[in-house]
Formats: sequence, C-alpha cells, structure tokens
Amino acid sequence: MTPKKTETENYRQVSVSEFFEKNRHMLGFDSLQKSLFMIVKEAVDNSLDACEESGTTPEISVEISILKEDLFEVKVLDNGPGIERSIVPKVFGQLLYGSRFHVLKQSRGQQGIGITAAILYGQSTSGEPSIITTRRKVDSVAYRFVLGIDIKNNVAKVHSEDPIIWPHESGTEICIKARGRYVTGRQSIFEYLKELAVVNPNAKISFTDPEGKKYIFEKTIDEPSKPPKATKPHPYGVEIGDIIGICADSSEDSMENLLISAFSRISRATSLEILEKSGIDPGASPHSIDKVKAESIIKGINDTKLMPPSAESLSPISEKFIRTGMLSVYGEHKPSFYGRPVTGKVAIYKGNPFSVETGMVFGGALPADQPILVLRYANKVPLLFHPGSCAITKAISETDWRQFGFEQKQGKGVPYGPAIIMVHVFGPRLPYTSESKEAIAPVDEITDAIKYAIKMELKQLRRFNSRAEKNKKMGEKFNLVSTVIPEIARKSSEILSMEIPDCRVVISKIANVVFVRETFVERDGNKHSVTEVINYTMNPISMNLKIVFRNGEVDKKIENLGMSEKFVYEHTEPLNVSDEAEYYFTGINPVLVQGADELPSDWGLKGVEAYESEE
Repeated sequence: MTPKKTETENYRQVSVSEFFEKNRHMLGFDSLQKSLFMIVKEAVDNSLDACEESGTTPEISVEISILKEDLFEVKVLDNGPGIERSIVPKVFGQLLYGSRFHVLKQSRGQQGIGITAAILYGQSTSGEPSIITTRRKVDSVAYRFVLGIDIKNNVAKVHSEDPIIWPHESGTEICIKARGRYVTGRQSIFEYLKELAVVNPNAKISFTDPEGKKYIFEKTIDEPSKPPKATKPHPYGVEIGDIIGICADSSEDSMENLLISAFSRISRATSLEILEKSGIDPGASPHSIDKVKAESIIKGINDTKLMPPSAESLSPISEKFIRTGMLSVYGEHKPSFYGRPVTGKVAIYKGNPFSVETGMVFGGALPADQPILVLRYANKVPLLFHPGSCAITKAISETDWRQFGFEQKQGKGVPYGPAIIMVHVFGPRLPYTSESKEAIAPVDEITDAIKYAIKMELKQLRRFNSRAEKNKKMGEKFNLVSTVIPEIARKSSEILSMEIPDCRVVISKIANVVFVRETFVERDGNKHSVTEVINYTMNPISMNLKIVFRNGEVDKKIENLGMSEKFVYEHTEPLNVSDEAEYYFTGINPVLVQGADELPSDWGLKGVEAYESEE
C-alpha cells in the first residue's frame, strides 16, 4: 500500500524556466504567428544592442525557411563583436542571465529573458536544440554550440561545442527551429524589419522569407549609433520600498555617504540638506532605516531642489537618423511635408530618466480617408501589437488634431488624414504593460510628455500649410503683376506708336518685396529644383539664403542683387521624391521677404526641443 503524501510534500520550488515554459504567453509566445515574430524580434534586438555597444554599424541577416507544415527554421546573423565562449551557455541557456538588468542605461533588451525564451519555445515546440555560432576578432576560430535548456534547473544543456572555420571576422548567428505561422501585413516580420530600418538608417538589414524572396534595407548613413552610459538613479520618484531596499543592501557607513553613492545629482551639501529636512542623523547607519524613516527621507528629497536627471543614460535616435530613415523608407509616398524631428526634455518616472522623440510626414500619395499611420517605438524597438493599451496611442487619441486640419470625431481617437507620425519613447526603465514589452504603460508622466512633443510637431505642420497657402497666393499675385504690367505697356506703346518703357521701376514700386520661389526642370528624365530670388524693391539687396531639402541643406550668399534682377540656383542632385524645398534667410529686413522664413536662432542638428508650455 502506497503511503498518502502529506500536504507539505505536494509543494516544490518551480524554476524560472519551468514557470515561463508553462506561461510563455506572458513573454509574447501566445500564438503561432506571434511566436515566430517574437523569435526574430528577440534575436534582432540582441544583435542591434551588441553592435551599438561595440560601436559597429550593424549588418543583420534574417532568414526564415519552412521545414514542414508549421515548423520553421529561423537564422539571424550579425556582424557584432561576438561573445566570449565561456559565457555562451549562460547567455542563451539561462533565463534572467544578462548584462543590463543591474545597469541603469537604455537598451533594447534588459531582463535577460528574451532570446533564452525564444530558444526555450523552440525546444518545447520542435524538440530540437538551437545552434549558436559566435566569433570575436581576437579569436582564430569561431565556436559552434548546440544547446538546449535544462528546464527544471534553469541552466543550459550543451550537446556539443566545436571550433569551426567561419568566414566572418566577428559576429553571432542564432539558429532556432520552432512551430510558427508566417503572415504578411501590419503585424508581420517584414513590417517589423521595415520599421526598424526607419530608426536604424545606419544598419543594413536583409530578410529572406519562407518563399525565398529576399528584401534588403540598405544603410543610408555610415556611422555608428551613440551608445548610452550607465548612471545612477535620480532621487525624484523613488518609493519607500526602494529606499528600504537600497539601505538594506548598502555597505556605506552613514546615510550621508549612502545618498551620495546611491543616487545621481546629490552632492555632499545636498545630502546633508535632505537629511536635515528628513530629521535623520547624517551619521546614522543605513541598516537602521525603517518604514517611518524612509517616508521622511522621501519627503526630504521632494522638498529639496535637485538638478534634472542626466541624459547620459539615454540613447535617442537623433534628428539626422529620423529624417534619413523616414525619407528612405517612406519616400515612396512622396510626402509634401517632412517635419523637423522633435526631442522632448529629459523627464523622470520613478527615479528613472526618459524622453520622447517624434517625426512626421504629411501629404503626397498618403491616403486622406484613412487613419494616420502611427509608428510606435520604445527604446528603438517597433511596437506592433496591443496599440490600444499603449501610452503612445492614448496620447495621440487625447490630442485634438482638428485644429491642424485632420478629421477626428469629437476631438478624440486616432485622427484621419494623409500623415505618418513616429513616436519614440526611450529610457533605461520604461514601464511596459507586460513582460513581452509590446506596449508602454499609459502613466501620466509619459503620456503628457508624448502629447507635448506631438503638439510641437503639429505646430510645424500648421506653419507649413500656412506658408504654402501664402506662397501660392503671393506667387499668383506676382505672376499677375509681372505679366499684366508689361502687357499694358506693350499695348499702350502700340497704340501711341512709342517705344516700350522699362517696367521694372513700376513693378518694384508696386511690389516692394524680395520674392523667393521654387520651380522645377527636367534633366535627363530627372526632376531638378530651381530656386529663384527676384529683387522687386527699389534698392540693391544682400542676404544669406538657406535651402533645405529632405536629404540636405545648401547655403547661398546673395550680394548686391539689383532692382528687378534675378538670382538663380539649380540644385544639381535629382530629386527622388515630390520634394519642395524650404527657404530660410538672414541678413535682410524680414518685412521685405516673401516666400522664405527668417532662420530660427536655434537652427542646427539638435532638432526641435519640446518644453512644457501652454498657449
């Protein structure tokens, strides 16, 4: 007779791997379609992080082949720095093993779960181990690992480890066999890679689909992304449990030293000020801090004026990359407006810095009778799923787009119009709605920051539309003046049998402006932009003209342009989109100029900065 188990004998500890194998939906592996997508996403995110940290311009190859029915093989190869062979089993075969969780700096991956979860899913659904090939520049050979995961113990199960001759100087290749379903459309692998190309114009991304079709997103900028630096958390936003935990783990001998060592933006004088307001002895041991004292410290922090958080731990896409990426990927729609990317100021959520970037294109062949296309990004990663629960969608839906010419029912919801808006939220500890990081939690601090950046972008669009309408009317007026007056003079001269008079003085007296306009000519089947500056004033003028195209700028110095004289500049590079140049000027009275705007004093590569202000 078998003895009955006691109640306590029914309990046992579950490993992390075992838990996530049974709850893989929490990591995004909740359907065949989504699971195949997640394998590619996690592998590519790892590759981009590795290249960014090593200062390498990425070259990433993704291949998906179908083995039978719903069984696929996914290969992702990068040109990153490679991985030291001794830690390969832990990196790929042990959940929650990683280099970024305990470091406060922005990265795509953070928890040490993603790629290992992909290998775990492949092992569970195909019964096959994964193959990892890696090589560093200092290694004479590459190493190929065939490994799976010991689920009960959360450790790698290495089947083999062999040195091989590999044609690549450095990099890593991951090969995973798994069940899945390949689809096309908005939430597809191709769309994910396409949106990655927007924010990584310095990456060459090639993709071979299960039918053998190959797509290549060529790099358009040959410079590495600027990697973030690790920083300490900012005191604003920390909670009682954070203070208690930091104090319990600290090896500092006093609270004065702990505040200085544990947080950014706290000097010795600031530490003493916080502790004085908290009623805590600066020499007190950190291990003596309980709940009541922690509450006092938080109050003291909030009552003390501190410098804003450092931006060193952040890695924005940058204006240059956004402009170039939007042009190279969405230029086929021939938008008439490319907004200058907006970068928000650094804000804080729970002691961690974050910021927002936006980019926008409008018009051209984009459909006006459909909702605008929203490109959501978190730490440079496209978010294709669960838009309804995301802070970005919430901010867009709560912004009134009607005043900017869009259709929007009662000023709520995603608007309709010919536009694509890109929103990038970035920071070292972004709050997500789930472990799969498919949507940003709609907390007030983040949604408010997104709203301000969007409004700044829309104000640019309103200025563009206003300027376009104004230039159209001015062009019609001056075309009329410059055509009608000479024609009147010619007819009058015929009637009176007199010589045709010089009409330039009359036209200049009527107009009294310097008119800037753009025309187009065809050269060898290509469209070229021609800039004309006509002096319709009574005196010679001089000015500096900045001509801004989608893919660059041209500066021209105009000196002593006489009355009714014309300055002409033809852009030598053919235009690959329905391009309309933007014109800015300095060195002349702004009242005299039509068709161009005065150059903003903050013009430069830093882009537009959004600050909290209300009109």
